[in-house]
Amino acid sequence: MEPDNNRLKTELRSHIRARLEKISVAVRAVESIDLCERLKTQMPSAHTILFFAPLPDELDVWPVLELSLALGVNCALPFFDADKKNYGAKRIKNVAADIVTGKFGVREPAVSCAEISLNQFDLVLIPGMAFDLSGNRLGRGRGFYDRLLENASGIKCGVCHDFQLLEKIPTEPHDAKVDFILTPSRCVRRKKD
Repeated sequence: MEPDNNRLKTELRSHIRARLEKISVAVRAVESIDLCERLKTQMPSAHTILFFAPLPDELDVWPVLELSLALGVNCALPFFDADKKNYGAKRIKNVAADIVTGKFGVREPAVSCAEISLNQFDLVLIPGMAFDLSGNRLGRGRGFYDRLLENASGIKCGVCHDFQLLEKIPTEPHDAKVDFILTPSRCVRRKKD
């Protein structure tokens, strides 16, 4: 990685974190509701969805996960595979019974949940620190989602606040791209290269 690119990514992450910290719980709740309503209209034909467990500073997609489970959609969450030191996916059927706190303090499926191959998904929802109009994603810096996404099938949809969708972000060749970016106010299809 070029030193300048690394510095730019670090600076952008710091800038985004500072903005995220200023969002009140009430505003995050309202924007999460708006995003969930938009998401419900965008995913009617998805039969197998990889959700993510939102961190406190991320938009909350959990209501759509619960609704999807109630409608009989196959739903999964990432889980950390300690042997492979990477993330895979496991199916969940019941939010109350199937979720535990995993590595890094993130909610994930219990050991008893069945693993799902990453090539089984119609839709993959992806959090990020920032996205750009070309579908590039800036993660938290560990590369876990990049590695997960390189093997995942289906439409890849980034989820973020409006201010996290930028014209251009610094990238590297290994950075995974998304097909769409969903915010509380819009759904953007990535520009083709």
